[in-house]
Amino acid sequence: MTLLHAAQDTPDKGTLQVNVISSENNFPVENATVSIANTDTPDQVIEELTTNSSGQTQQVELPAPPLEYSQQADEPRPYTEYTIRITAPGFEPMTIEGTEVLPTATALQGVRLRPLQIGPSSPIIIPDHRLYGTYPPKIPEDEIKPTTETGEIVLSRVVVPQTVVVHDGVPTDASAKDYFVPYRDYIKNVASSEIYATWPQDTITANVLAIMSFTLNRVYTEWYRNKGYDFTITSSTAYDHKWIYGRNIFESISVIVDEIFDQYLSRPDVKQPILTQYCDGKRVQCEGWMTQWGSRELGARGYSPIEILRYYYGDDMYINTAEQISGIPSSWPGYDLSIGSSGDKVRQLQEQLLSIASVYTAIPSLVPTGYFDEDTADAVREFQSIFGLPQTGVVDFPTWYKISHIYVGVGRIGELYP
Repeated sequence: MTLLHAAQDTPDKGTLQVNVISSENNFPVENATVSIANTDTPDQVIEELTTNSSGQTQQVELPAPPLEYSQQADEPRPYTEYTIRITAPGFEPMTIEGTEVLPTATALQGVRLRPLQIGPSSPIIIPDHRLYGTYPPKIPEDEIKPTTETGEIVLSRVVVPQTVVVHDGVPTDASAKDYFVPYRDYIKNVASSEIYATWPQDTITANVLAIMSFTLNRVYTEWYRNKGYDFTITSSTAYDHKWIYGRNIFESISVIVDEIFDQYLSRPDVKQPILTQYCDGKRVQCEGWMTQWGSRELGARGYSPIEILRYYYGDDMYINTAEQISGIPSSWPGYDLSIGSSGDKVRQLQEQLLSIASVYTAIPSLVPTGYFDEDTADAVREFQSIFGLPQTGVVDFPTWYKISHIYVGVGRIGELYP
């Protein structure tokens, strides 16, 4: 129910959905109460929602600044910050301050509630977006790491990891926490922290490719582990990318990441992913690197993702595909599965959906037969609806790997940060 009228200085609208799971087992929390207030007036509730059997609230429209604020640098803050309070029987209450809502975009705020027996939760405070706040610029590095030094390169091929370990600070800060984060969730978090979801789709894709290639370079070269650290990457903008614990992501970014998460950037005769560095191009200049605001302008002019990337990194930059995706039961069959498909891949898909449906009960239960029928399509559509994919009932590349990701997550109790 709506409890307060929108402020007059936020004439546009953005959309917010809150997804609540238990920190103990990653299961959805039904009937949680979610209260939403503008962070500037945290005691004045705008919306109060309840989660369904999938742990999700309905999508609600909220006031947001004018769209043009996010299309040019040096404008007022282009998003509205909201404070979200979540309560549920049997769980500690949680407060998140600073959830970002952009105009015309759908924001997805994940919440992990702690059961009462585990103990109180600390509030999550989301800092300013990278393009709006003040953060250290990237310290330049060589985009290709030497491969002749003993022990520096330990992987024989490019592998998309199941998780990355994020050190939430500069490398030398021993007091900073380490978080185990699923790879795709890490990329979605960084992209939502580094660029605006209101930018052209091709611009978002180019930036996501740069973020993924940089990250996979850190994975492939074991960059920090070879320096004696126990993590994959940091949250420091001086060394890596801005990752923000607990922040919301955006649907338009999430969809793109799910479609291309196995890709990275490469140059001829270079096996490792390229360490694609960039800057904002307004406060900080970086010759030879992509600029975020410049990529927005090129996307608005109709440049494709590879054209944007080559504009900055040169014509010998290519999009490549990882040889392996870690932590999945079986690889993508190479073609869509739909009504009439049959075989072992269909049976495996049905078995995974059956396991997921034991937790996400809105998904119809299936009998694994190895034949893709109308019941399977209905289960796929409901899965796609819950996890933010186009509701086609067809198992394409993004849907296959999302099902595998959720299947693995359902079976692993409390290991992963969502």
